[in-house]
Amino acid sequence: MNRVGQWLIGLVLVLVVAAAGLYIARHLHPYDEVIDHGPSPEARGNPWLAAQIFLRHRDLKVDTVNGLESLAQLPPQGHSLLLLGDRQTVSARQTEALLAWVRAGGRLLFVAQALWNEDKAMSGDLLLDRLQLHQFMAKDLPPLPEDQPDKYPQLTRLYLENEAAPAYFSFDPDFHLEDPANKAQSWANSSNATHLMQLKYGEGLITVVTDADLWTTPAIGRYDNAWLLWYLNQGTDVSLVWRPDRDSLATLLWRHYPQALVSLALLLALGVWHLAVRHGPLQAPPALARRQLREHLRATAAFLLRNAGQATLLRGLQQDILRRARRRHPGFERLAVAEQWQVLSRLTRQPTAAIGQALRPPLKQRLGAAEFSRQVAHLQTLRNAL
Repeated sequence: MNRVGQWLIGLVLVLVVAAAGLYIARHLHPYDEVIDHGPSPEARGNPWLAAQIFLRHRDLKVDTVNGLESLAQLPPQGHSLLLLGDRQTVSARQTEALLAWVRAGGRLLFVAQALWNEDKAMSGDLLLDRLQLHQFMAKDLPPLPEDQPDKYPQLTRLYLENEAAPAYFSFDPDFHLEDPANKAQSWANSSNATHLMQLKYGEGLITVVTDADLWTTPAIGRYDNAWLLWYLNQGTDVSLVWRPDRDSLATLLWRHYPQALVSLALLLALGVWHLAVRHGPLQAPPALARRQLREHLRATAAFLLRNAGQATLLRGLQQDILRRARRRHPGFERLAVAEQWQVLSRLTRQPTAAIGQALRPPLKQRLGAAEFSRQVAHLQTLRNAL
């Protein structure tokens, strides 16, 4: 190939490369890509980090303390203390010191952490019991009459003076606060439950909530959750206590090495069993021929009662009654509850009050043997009548 041919080939290659570069330049567009690496280690270790940052942006001084030991160094006046973590390790002495701090002018916000026990007349939550406040499951409350439809029945509302509309918060709707002593000055409710109460205590102020998950990340950004946190602490310096006491060594070991601890316990149990000394010969199992049908039935009933519980057995009888009623009365399942009771009363010749008493949801607390036997007999009478 002569020199002219080489130049022509080179020129063609240069034109091809230039055309390709021009095409690519016209069709490529720069763009920015954001790669989310998830929350920072600080955010993973502190569920209230977003709440702290929000309060600081509202010009509030916020700090975090790990326990109640520093309570003596916190001035009550102009100071808010938020107890948002578990308080099972807080002693009665610390509870009294905390209430004395509030009585001197401090603000306290804490989460109710136990349900009221009617039999024991206490909940076990030292702060709740000391303030004579009770917490219940919302599902156990009687339904309230609805004067008008509620657009947001699961949200908690707080009405303020000179405001046309309420503020909305996403408290857990499963819990309810009650104030039998009428000490609360203000409260916030959902459609059928109370989730926030506020009462004066000496020179200070106490706010009780059913849960604080609405102030964790990212729930604090929903509805008016962040505004409520600021509203309850405005004008004060805030100390956040979400670990009232440091975890013990046993707690830390169980949290991080549960499998190792279980294996160690099994090894110790096997070692004790292997080294144990037997005293006397092994007792032979009783002959199968001696067992009777009554013993099998009694053992089966005892097993079901022990493992399933009274509520499950009562619920099974109630469901059996409803199944038989559907067979006897077509369309029974589409009737209202009151109409179902009337149908059952007509079929079984029992008063509607007795029908409603028998078909009410079983209580969580364990019944006495006599009361349990009475309810079972009543349900069996209704079932046999169908």
